[in-house]
Amino acid sequence: MSTLFFILALISVAWGIATSIMITSFLSKRGIKINYLLFRLLIFKYVRQYRKITMEETGKPGPLFYSFITAWNLALLFAIVGIILKITNL
Repeated sequence: MSTLFFILALISVAWGIATSIMITSFLSKRGIKINYLLFRLLIFKYVRQYRKITMEETGKPGPLFYSFITAWNLALLFAIVGIILKITNL
């Protein structure tokens, strides 16, 4: 059973990575320089910039913002549940 949650966590991670790439593509099209060398360190900065730009354009955060938050929270949740199930041998 724990394997199922680890697989779901990996799927959520892939979803989060894909969303991160879409966010940086969005920012790049608007003239913001993306540092791909430090991408993992700067992704939260890019998400914040994406949110700010979409808030200015539409009055609310864009859908990729919510997708990013949801994906990484689900990955964390599934990983924790998988670890708990593995420890308790369920």
